[in-house]
Amino acid sequence: MMLIPFITAGYPTLDTFWKNLEELDQNGADVIEIGVPFSDPVADGPVIEAASLTALTNGVTLKWILDGLLARKGHFQAKLVLMGYLNPFLQYGFENLAHDAQHAGVYGFIIPDLPLDEDAAYRLTLKQHNIHLIALVAPNTSLERMQAYAKVASGYVYVISVLGTTGVRQGLPTDVAATLQRARQAFNLPLALGFGFSEPAQVEALPADQRPDAIIFGSALIRHLGEHRSAAEFMQPWKKMKAH
Repeated sequence: MMLIPFITAGYPTLDTFWKNLEELDQNGADVIEIGVPFSDPVADGPVIEAASLTALTNGVTLKWILDGLLARKGHFQAKLVLMGYLNPFLQYGFENLAHDAQHAGVYGFIIPDLPLDEDAAYRLTLKQHNIHLIALVAPNTSLERMQAYAKVASGYVYVISVLGTTGVRQGLPTDVAATLQRARQAFNLPLALGFGFSEPAQVEALPADQRPDAIIFGSALIRHLGEHRSAAEFMQPWKKMKAH
């Protein structure tokens, strides 16, 4: 099973972010989603929202992220994905963004507030630069809608486990299996399940035939890093699960 940690760029400090990124890469991450801070993160829960605001206070910009990735290009084994809202990407200039992201070694983008009906031009621009636009589907996404996404989707599919904002949850909702089943019918891509994961036991509680291809975890990691603990430490139990 692939491991996909999410980490807010520039959090908790500018320097520790790059150190944590390296530790995630060295400790089992297959893909690393890098959150682009934004002042109005409507899909994010309180932990990631607070991290985003701290990063903005630290002076993080999209250019700072891309310049830092370019300076470290080739250092990471994990695929690097930028996750953020459309507004900062448009302010940067989307064509310029795609060009600079390609040169910085970015694998894909996740844009939660860009619906399928409006993404064609952006998807094409990214594709021309060999960058994936990762599809997002949720418990309320119908099979027909998933099939429409599947016609253009690439990279992997972000399957949201529960409606609402991001954040750690005690258990997974009962309709996760049904959401994954629909997604398996529609997509011929790896399915990455996110929203609410904090420990491997939550994954191990899922029946083997209902487990996704990848697990995404963010809020628990962000909270851990905010306590000035290392990314390497956080990844240890996940690495053990992956080894089994």
